[in-house]
Amino acid sequence: MWKHCINKKWFTLRVRTNLAKWHLLFVLVSMGSLGLPAFAQPLPETTLPVLIADEHWKPLLQNTDSPLQQRLEKKLSQNKRWNPLIKQQKMGVGLVDLTDPQHIKFARVNGKVEMYAASLPKIAILLASFEAFEQGTLSETPETMQDLQKMIRVSSNKTATRMIDRLGGLKVIEAVLRDPRYELYDEEMGGGLWVGKRYAQAGNRFPDPLKGLSHAATVTQVSRFYYLLATGRLVSPERSQQMLQILSKPGISHKFVHSLKLLAPKANLYRKSGTWRNWHSDSVLVWGKQWRRYILVSMVEASQGEQILRNLVPAIEEVLEH
Repeated sequence: MWKHCINKKWFTLRVRTNLAKWHLLFVLVSMGSLGLPAFAQPLPETTLPVLIADEHWKPLLQNTDSPLQQRLEKKLSQNKRWNPLIKQQKMGVGLVDLTDPQHIKFARVNGKVEMYAASLPKIAILLASFEAFEQGTLSETPETMQDLQKMIRVSSNKTATRMIDRLGGLKVIEAVLRDPRYELYDEEMGGGLWVGKRYAQAGNRFPDPLKGLSHAATVTQVSRFYYLLATGRLVSPERSQQMLQILSKPGISHKFVHSLKLLAPKANLYRKSGTWRNWHSDSVLVWGKQWRRYILVSMVEASQGEQILRNLVPAIEEVLEH
């Protein structure tokens, strides 16, 4: 009987203690006394693209942010594997914080270093296709839209080549990339997005003027592509929305997507990657309901590039948490 009473009293005391702890936790969260960082706070419901009036919109390079730049450089340099690659210009990273669309923050490492990007420049074919839809030089048929989805979501080379041919060749894509509205390829900016060969063995090769690459990109220009897209400035807001739809629902769960499905399973991902031999690239626009709203672009020349890009995501989110 005596032991029974002690056990009963101990059980009652423990329940009360736990209830008190949970009550305190609830109060602290309600009052914001836990010191939760701003990034953890829910954001307003906003759909893409986010339309910003011309008087408030600024080009991405005018949104460079020194604190974000410093945190990014520090975080990347702390990794013993990444730091040598960055110094050798074999790794580039672009990061755009979209938490507040009126006050974008941009940082990059090796931003103007052009690298072989494999299938990543297929986003240039996507843009050229929607520009052609708008101009009436390409028919917007169910078959064409299906090809664009396969080209982006599962990175089909066959459909990418078919789209290049439908557009009228590589020079048409180059003209769009050099268009003053976009300037996604600019020698003074280190080059940028470039599609200089069909994604097939047959066909002429038109290497980019700076490094002689067939399929190239810089992290700055890819970041600009997603920033223009997110703010509805690729072709038009309506066309940007259509392109976002095609870039959604990635069909290959590797690199960035592998990590983001674990970290943010409910966030919307708009993505295109590329891989060939030791060249690994990935790009994603993350749009979450809580705090994850950012653009991440990286290109790596390394045998373990796949794993490097997986590990980069949680490191970048630590940079954004401050």
